[in-house]
Amino acid sequence: MARPRHLQFSASGSPNPCAPTPPAPYYYRRRRLHLSHHRLSIATMAQLKAARVADVPTLDVVAPGLVEAATATKRGGPAAAGGGRFSVIGHRGKGMNALASPDRRMQEVRENTVRSFNDAARFPVDYVEFDVQVTKDGCPIIFHDNFIYTEENGNISQKRVTDLQLAEFLRYGPQNEQGKGGKPLLRKMKDGRVVNWNVQTDDALCTLQEAFENVNPRLGFNVELKFDDNLEYQEEELTRILQAILKARDL
Repeated sequence: MARPRHLQFSASGSPNPCAPTPPAPYYYRRRRLHLSHHRLSIATMAQLKAARVADVPTLDVVAPGLVEAATATKRGGPAAAGGGRFSVIGHRGKGMNALASPDRRMQEVRENTVRSFNDAARFPVDYVEFDVQVTKDGCPIIFHDNFIYTEENGNISQKRVTDLQLAEFLRYGPQNEQGKGGKPLLRKMKDGRVVNWNVQTDDALCTLQEAFENVNPRLGFNVELKFDDNLEYQEEELTRILQAILKARDL
C-alpha cells in the first residue's frame, strides 16, 4: 500500500474582514493549518524566508532563527533542544515566476503546474506549496493570482479566476491535448503592466485532483487557499469552497 501523502493547509487573504488587525510589523495574513489524523490546529507563521533549492545541495545546517521549529511537545511546551528536522518546501513547485527578474531561473518552468511540482521532486524537497481556488462550477484548481489575463482581438481581457467554469479556465495557456492551442496567458505586474507570461519550460494549468494523481507521491502538499482581500466572504461561500477542496481526495 502506498504511503499516504502528507498535507498542510493554509489560507491567505482576508476571509474574515471583521478580524482584528495586529499592529505592524507583527501582522501576517498567512496562517498554516496542520492536518493530522483528522484534527486541525492553527499556528500563525512568524517568519518566512526562502532559498533556491538548486543553490542549496545540502540543508543539514540551518542558520539560527531561519525557521521556527515545529517539534513542541503534545502539551504545548517548548520544542526540544536542538529543534527538529528542517522541512524544505518548494514555493509554487520549483519556484515562483518573477517575470521582471533578470535571473532567468525565475522563468525556468511555469509555476503551480504538475511539471513544476515534479521538477521540484528532483531536489531534497519535502513538500511543494501551491495555491488553490475553486471555480464557479465547484472544481478546485491551482492558480496564484485572483485574476487571469489573455489577449483577444488585440485587447487585453481580464477575468476573475473564481468566476470561470473549469473548462474555460483550462483553455488558458498550453493544452494537454497535442496539437491544440490555448488562449495566450498574460500576467499583471505589480507596477500595473500586463505582459506575456513567458517561461522556458511550459505546462498546462491543472486541477487539484490532477496534482494528487500525477505528482511524485514522495512529496507532501502545502495547500494555500486563496482569498481576495477586496471581497467579503459569507459563511456559505467559505463552506462551499472548503467542501470542494476537501472532496478532491475525500480528505
